[in-house]
Amino acid sequence: MRVPLGALAGAAALAGALSFVLLAAAIGTDFWYIIDTERLERGGLGEQDRAGGANRSQLEPLSSHSGLWRTCRVQSPCAPLMNPFWQENVTVSDSSRKLLTLVTLAGISIYIAYSAAAFREALCLLEEKVLLDEVDIRFGWSLALGWISFIAELLTGAAFLAAAQLLSLRRRQDQAI
Repeated sequence: MRVPLGALAGAAALAGALSFVLLAAAIGTDFWYIIDTERLERGGLGEQDRAGGANRSQLEPLSSHSGLWRTCRVQSPCAPLMNPFWQENVTVSDSSRKLLTLVTLAGISIYIAYSAAAFREALCLLEEKVLLDEVDIRFGWSLALGWISFIAELLTGAAFLAAAQLLSLRRRQDQAI
C-alpha cells in the first residue's frame, strides 16, 4: 500500500496540533480529580454520627474538583496549590527548573494515582465502609484529555517515523537509478 508523503505529513501535523490543543486544555482545567459527596450529604439528613454528635446535614459540603494548579470546592472559591517556582529569593537555572517541573508533575501524578487507594484503606481501618459507598472519587475529563493528548503525540511520532522511512526508501530508489 502506497501512502503519499503529503498525506503522511498532513496526518502528522494534524495529530501534533490535536495533541497540543488537548494538552493545553488538560493543563488549564481543574477536573483531574473529583470528589463528590452529594450522596453522603443527602443521605445524612437527620442522622447522627457514631458518637451521637452533630447532624451530618449541618456539615459544610465536601465535594471538590482538583487540577494541577488549584483545588475548587463547591461553595468556596478555588484555592491555588503551592507553586515552589514562584519564590523571589530562589535562584534556579532553567535546566534545573525544567527538571524540578517534571519531578513535580510526576509527584502530582503519583499522588492522584494513590490517593483513592489510601482513602479506601483509611476507611477500612476505620471500619466505615458505608461512608465509602456514599463518597464518589473519580478521575475527571481533564485527565482523559491528557491521555488522549499523549496518544495523539505517539501517533504524531509514528507518522514522522513513517515519513522518514518513506523518504529514505525514495532516496535509495533514486540513487539506484
